[in-house]
Amino acid sequence: MSDELDPGASPGGRAGGGPAHPAPENSLAKFRDGWRRTDRNQGVLKAVGTLRRIAPGGSQLYEAGPSGDRASDRIARLITEVSADQPSATRELGLAGIQVWQALTRSRGIGRNNAAVTILFTDLVGFSDWALKVGDDHVLRLLRDVGRVSETAIARHGGSVVKSLGDGLMAVFASPAPAIEAAHEACTAVSAITLDGYRPQLRTGLHSGHPRKVGRDYIGVDVNVAARVAGAAAGGEVLVSGPALADVDAELYTVRRRRGFRAKGTPADLKVYSVVPRYGGDPRTPVD
Repeated sequence: MSDELDPGASPGGRAGGGPAHPAPENSLAKFRDGWRRTDRNQGVLKAVGTLRRIAPGGSQLYEAGPSGDRASDRIARLITEVSADQPSATRELGLAGIQVWQALTRSRGIGRNNAAVTILFTDLVGFSDWALKVGDDHVLRLLRDVGRVSETAIARHGGSVVKSLGDGLMAVFASPAPAIEAAHEACTAVSAITLDGYRPQLRTGLHSGHPRKVGRDYIGVDVNVAARVAGAAAGGEVLVSGPALADVDAELYTVRRRRGFRAKGTPADLKVYSVVPRYGGDPRTPVD
């Protein structure tokens, strides 16, 4: 065999003078440039931001600061430090994953080892009467919208939805303060929903105690008390039992005693209060 090159071969050794395959480093450079453009694209960044807001944890990273020493905290710091001076969809997706990880870990720990739990119940005022007048399509659409905004508010404040209850739900929190915030946020969000002129109103109630955790569910007297408290609330109102209110700073809220509260299956001496977060002005304490 002759060692001479074919006269028609290209300098790269391909017969016929056709183009040689692009160098691997050129393909890698093009991929890298394309990835950078996508990573900083405003539309992609906006979509990822929306994903973080609706995902469990509500875009919050718990204790992810310098003092956090959990594995998720350390990973979050590493992700945050990557190209910190530039917008990055990849970074936000990574943080979304950590956010969901932390939210799910927190929800599994609520109520473990007989720890105190704050139980929140919600439902729609007058829903049954309205549902009888409209078709199933309207009912399903409303329930989907109400469930979406309620679950988003609960997740944003570190709560965990236990189960759906038709036109409402049951959720648990590790403490009452975030439960109160979530309840008010859910009430406000639901009141902004309109469906053919109908504006739903959510009522909520919460109670703190030591229910028994069975799988993902909770049972016991404290669960029943929370449900009864919610059932006594008016549209857009957050009712809080005395035991739950005792574990928060009452000066942060406008608090009104619900006199004459009586409900089957609740202690005769149970006090219930209508609670509204105060964002300024003079604080008020419970009215006896």
